[in-house]
Amino acid sequence: MEFIIKLDRFLLILLIASMVAILTRRLKVPYSLGLVFAGIILALFPLFSNIPFTKELIFNLFLPPLVFEAAIQIRWRELRREFPLILVLVTAGLCLSAAVTALGMRYFADWAWISALLFGALISATDPVSVIATFNEAGIHSRIRLLVEAESLLNDGTAAVAFAVILASAVGGAPTLGGIAGKLALTIGGGVLCGALIAGAIMILERRAGDNLVEFTLTTVAAYGSFLIAEHFHFSGVLASLTTGLLVGNLRLMQAGSTQIRESITAYWEYLGFLANSCIFIGIGVQVSLQNFKSVLLPAIFAILLVLLGRAFAVYPFCALFGRSELLVQGKHQLVLFWGGLRGALALALAVGLPPWVPNREEIISVTFAVVAFSIFVQGMSMTPLLRRIGEIPATGASVDKE
Repeated sequence: MEFIIKLDRFLLILLIASMVAILTRRLKVPYSLGLVFAGIILALFPLFSNIPFTKELIFNLFLPPLVFEAAIQIRWRELRREFPLILVLVTAGLCLSAAVTALGMRYFADWAWISALLFGALISATDPVSVIATFNEAGIHSRIRLLVEAESLLNDGTAAVAFAVILASAVGGAPTLGGIAGKLALTIGGGVLCGALIAGAIMILERRAGDNLVEFTLTTVAAYGSFLIAEHFHFSGVLASLTTGLLVGNLRLMQAGSTQIRESITAYWEYLGFLANSCIFIGIGVQVSLQNFKSVLLPAIFAILLVLLGRAFAVYPFCALFGRSELLVQGKHQLVLFWGGLRGALALALAVGLPPWVPNREEIISVTFAVVAFSIFVQGMSMTPLLRRIGEIPATGASVDKE
C-alpha cells in the first residue's frame, strides 16, 4: 500500500510537471522557475509536504542521468579546442571562487572554518539549466553555449571532489599537502578510470545490439553503473558518469551506423533529463517553502553577495589570461558566464548530506537553499532578457525553458 501511495504521488508530480511545461511555454517564462513555484504550492498539501529530499536520492537517482545526458551532447573536437580555457575555469577559477566565499562566511558570518570551507566548496558548483534550455529554445549552438555547458559539467566534478577532500580531511585530522594531493589524485583518477572501463564494456556490447531498446538499456546501465561503482570505492561518481558520457557520446553515438539510433538515444536521454530536472525543481520548491529564512537572513545575504563576488573572480581574471590568444572570450560572453552561473541540485545534495557533527549544519542548509532560490528566481528570470540584450537571441525569439 505504501508503495502504491508513493507511485500515485510520483505520477501526480509528472502530470503537474507536464502542465507546468505547457503553461510556462505559453507564458514564456523559464520552466525551472515554474516548477519551483509549483513545488511551493504543492507544499501546502499534506500529500506533498513530506517529499523526500536527501543526498542519497539526488546523488543516486537524479544526478547520474543529468550528468550523462549533458556529457553525451558535448563533442570532443569542440571541447578539446576550448579545453585550456575550461580547465583553468573549473580548477583555479572554482578554487578561487570557493576561497572567496569561504573566507567571507568565516569572517562576516562567523562560521567555523570547516563550515565555511565546506560551504565554499559545495556552493561553487554551477547548474545553468535555465541558460541551456534558453539556448535550446532559440536554437543557439554558438561557442558560449559550449563554454557554459562544459564548464558547468566539469566544475560539478571539481566541486564534488573538493567537498569530499575537505570533509575527509576534517574527519582524519590536520591534513598534509601530500595527503591532500594523494586524495585528490585517487578521487579524480579513480572516477575517470571507472567511467572509462564502464564505457568500454558498454560500447563493446552496444556494437552487438543493433536494437534501440537494448541501446537504451545499456546506456542507462552505463550512466548509473559508472556513478554507483565509483561512489562505492569512494571515487568521484560525477567524474565517472561524465567520462562515460563523453566516451559513449563521441566514440559510440557519433560513429553509429544509423542516424536513427543516434537520434533515438539522444531523445531518450533528453527525456530522462526532463524527468530528473522536473522532480528536482519541484522538490526544491517544496523544500524552499519549508525553510525558515528569517533566522538566517543576514548570513544568506552575505552568502549571495559572496557567491556572486566569487563567481566574478572565477570568470573575469582567468578569461583575461586568454585575452591575447585565439581563446579570447568576448566581454558579453564573460557576462553570460558570470551571471549564468546558477546554483542547483549538486549544491543542495551536498548540503543536505552534511554529517550531523558539522558546525552550523542547519544554517548551511538553509543558506544554501537561499542562494539556490536567488539564482533560480533572480538570475534565471533575467537570463533571457540578458541574452536578448547582448544579441545572443533575436529580439523576437522564443525564450522558454523546457528542460
